[in-house]
Amino acid sequence: MAAALNRALADALSADERVLVFGEDVGPLGGVFRVTDGLAERFGERRVFDTPLAEAGILGTAIGMAMNGLRPVVEMQFDAFADPAFEQITSHLAKLRNRTAGALSLPVVVRIPYGGGIGGVEHHCDSSEAYYTHTPGLRVVTPGTPDDAYRLLRDAIDSPDPVVFLHPTRRYGATGARAAGGPALDRALVRRPGRDVTLIAYGPMVLTALETAEAARAEGWDVEVVDLRTLAPFDDETVCASVRRTGRAVVVHEAAGFGGYGAEVVARVTERCFHHLHAPVLRVTGFDIPYPPPMLEEHHLPGVDRILDTIGALQWDDRVEVRGA
Repeated sequence: MAAALNRALADALSADERVLVFGEDVGPLGGVFRVTDGLAERFGERRVFDTPLAEAGILGTAIGMAMNGLRPVVEMQFDAFADPAFEQITSHLAKLRNRTAGALSLPVVVRIPYGGGIGGVEHHCDSSEAYYTHTPGLRVVTPGTPDDAYRLLRDAIDSPDPVVFLHPTRRYGATGARAAGGPALDRALVRRPGRDVTLIAYGPMVLTALETAEAARAEGWDVEVVDLRTLAPFDDETVCASVRRTGRAVVVHEAAGFGGYGAEVVARVTERCFHHLHAPVLRVTGFDIPYPPPMLEEHHLPGVDRILDTIGALQWDDRVEVRGA
């Protein structure tokens, strides 16, 4: 996935001279995760460059550049590192088009590595997606597979709207062939068809959901996996079509459950699919605590067993017994 993101940035820089890449350590170092490796050498320090450790300044600079016709792609390095730039993102980046009645657009991509599973300490592992999806005026995107990482980042850079692009850090090493074509930026994708239950996931949980679907075969469940890809705007059509087919749904994400993004997904699915549901829509999430220390992460992050147990609780009547009962 890291290589796919690197290729997307390189191709965007080659295709459009207005594209700039900057942020913390993205220049000669090539980024903490080497996502920008070689770009500064190839495109020069006027287009790929390091900034001071000042996230509000990075975003403020990007906003000014975009107002004057450039297309900045900035990196926040880690999820919680973006918090000092939150006011710039929510008060200005998200609102300027509305504030100017459409006269100005801000084609800025804010790249934020997020999520756990890398053994990071405080501020290095977090899941802040709900903050951004709750802000009208932002597109919020997160890839679950390497092929989507390339496709979504290219689409995000081409978008006239500001995009918060969340990189799932635990999946940087995920491999897979780069697929041609694919759905648009704001569309979800059925990763695996199934008949009995829909698993709705995004970002780092997509591969976990696919692993769960394979394991569920031994339990007698045929699981469909939907990758949301874009969290805002939400693709009601694809998600609800899947849930109406299967009649059951489970939403999976790493972030804490209370007030989390999954609550919005549950509400939307319930409102639109109520008469097709055989059981309430359930969630599997991180616990309502800050991300724990590295030695405890495995207990906090949703895994195959927790998801299977939740599927088993979906009121199957006598056809399938609850797992472990």
